Amino acid sequence: MRAVLQRVTRAEVRVDDELIGETGKGFLILVCAMAGDTEVTAAKLAAKIAKLRIFKDDQGKMNLSVRDIGGGALVVSQFTLAADLRGNRPGFSTAAAPDLGERLYLHFSQCLAAEGMPVATGRFGADMAVSLTNDGPVTIWMDTDQL
Repeated sequence: MRAVLQRVTRAEVRVDDELIGETGKGFLILVCAMAGDTEVTAAKLAAKIAKLRIFKDDQGKMNLSVRDIGGGALVVSQFTLAADLRGNRPGFSTAAAPDLGERLYLHFSQCLAAEGMPVATGRFGADMAVSLTNDGPVTIWMDTDQL
């Protein structure tokens, strides 16, 4: 799985101008299931993100996890993270098929919630409008093939 993790002070997602998910301090996570990914892959990524220490402690050092600060997460499916950029028009054939992608996206979100934080989601396959206030900014690209 691939993810772009953004440390935020707030984030929200809308579909047709309707607010469907939001979080305060914590993460906006754009996530993409890749061909060959499984529930184990999704759980591995969720566990890594929950333990990642990228929030500031009292000394201003990135030393706290999202759980340590009582933060939450907004998880949004983003198949374009699978982009193949060899040409001028991206290809997305390395992304998981839509049915598997949706299942793993939902499983990832459930695993993240099981790690002890509030989790809101977007709507898989929908045309979404995402807004956020990036904190830092801190933005981290993750790929389970590299964990």
